[in-house]
Amino acid sequence: MDTILRGGRVIDPGTGTDAILDVGISRGRVSALSESIADAGEAAVIDVRGLVVGPGFVDLHSHVHSIAGQRLQALDGVTTALDLEAGVMPLQRAYDEAAKAGRPLNYGFSASWAFARGQVLAGVEPDADMTTQLALLGDPRWQRSSTPRELARWLELLDDELAAGALGIGVLMGYAPRSDPAEFLAVAHLAAKAGAPAFTHVREIAEADPTTPIDGSTELIRAATETGAAMHHCHVNSTSRRHLDQVLARLDNARSLGAPLTVEAYPYGAGSTGVGASFLAPDRIAVMGLAPSDIVMVNSGERVADLGRLRELRSADPGALCIVHFLDEDDTADRDLLQRGLIFPDSIVASDAMPLSWPDGSTDTRAWPLPPGATTHPRTAGTFAKSLRQLVRETGLWSWLEAFRRCSYLPARVLDDIAPDARRKGHLGIGADADIVVLDPEAVTDNATYADSTRPSSGVRELLVAGISVVRNGALEPDAYPGQPLRGQPG
Repeated sequence: MDTILRGGRVIDPGTGTDAILDVGISRGRVSALSESIADAGEAAVIDVRGLVVGPGFVDLHSHVHSIAGQRLQALDGVTTALDLEAGVMPLQRAYDEAAKAGRPLNYGFSASWAFARGQVLAGVEPDADMTTQLALLGDPRWQRSSTPRELARWLELLDDELAAGALGIGVLMGYAPRSDPAEFLAVAHLAAKAGAPAFTHVREIAEADPTTPIDGSTELIRAATETGAAMHHCHVNSTSRRHLDQVLARLDNARSLGAPLTVEAYPYGAGSTGVGASFLAPDRIAVMGLAPSDIVMVNSGERVADLGRLRELRSADPGALCIVHFLDEDDTADRDLLQRGLIFPDSIVASDAMPLSWPDGSTDTRAWPLPPGATTHPRTAGTFAKSLRQLVRETGLWSWLEAFRRCSYLPARVLDDIAPDARRKGHLGIGADADIVVLDPEAVTDNATYADSTRPSSGVRELLVAGISVVRNGALEPDAYPGQPLRGQPG
């Protein structure tokens, strides 16, 4: 035995366990769970009495392809950070670059629908770089409907990426909202054939925009129902906004009829994207229920003054990150609405963590603590701790068992069919990966704010990835890079 976690309150959503136990770890796996494990040779013994021990959080929606970003997520309790909504292309390059640099957390990617379309429809060469993808979002050339030949070509690119080990298909439909709905069905058929999930940022919903080619949530339900593909609704809170209850009712009804649908949410009233996104066009933001002043540029902190300034910013740098405030977290009704997305039956917590950047243009560092000046969205550093603070400690809407089910167990289960290795994640059964978080139940909290977005969360006392400490006694281990790739095995 390599490590023994001694005397913690062990929460295992895989078995429903909530008990004071020792956890034994051998060769990166859970090897023993017992009321008392005897000291074993050279095993390191970590006293976790009074603390909660559970499977590390599995984030299905993280855009931080960086050491710095993953370190912030580690202090938020995450052990596996996956970019599945946007995905990357070429897939192998992304995996190779992550492996070469090293990662504190496990990592993985879906096939990128946007990059595949961008290559075929706009001639944009994919480079597996998030900066390039953010710039692509503001390029109207790839947002149109495809000819039959173009459709066949980019579907082939996605199929090749699935064969190479993508964890599904990431579909940014909300960024090409006027494209032919038949193309989305074609993607769903491809996903169904491969046994792969599709992770979708849906297009606009009909309540907000009656001119949409198809209601975004209805489109997702139709695809799941007609093709049998596992369809995952990304950040239902931000795409539904004040129409959230209607959207959740549709999804609930479809699931009750057997549609293979999963859903995620995060506990913030603001999203983040490139300022060139189609739904932030000056003639479209009113449809979103937004004003220019609801948009704040991440790097400069500038709050957009008017439509003219919005046009200038979109023209100058369409990939520049901005924060988009769609609900007021200080308003009780809006805060309750956000929480309804999180407590919706089987809703998964996912961060939509965004890249970090510094004034000199750099986007990563091995230095710790982070050099001053870094900016991002606070959800990068605080999503999981904020969910635990609000829903377990402050409101009691979740038990600790339910919290780990939402943050660890359910997200891993989304990947069971496409990635059999995922079956060892999200629980603490014997043989499970020793991706483990130990937290102080009375102290875990988010600290990041919109004004100070990279302040790490507090209360994560230990974090192990494959049995190796990434956080030890509340402090990050700056030389720890145990993260392993999670890859798909299409059926």
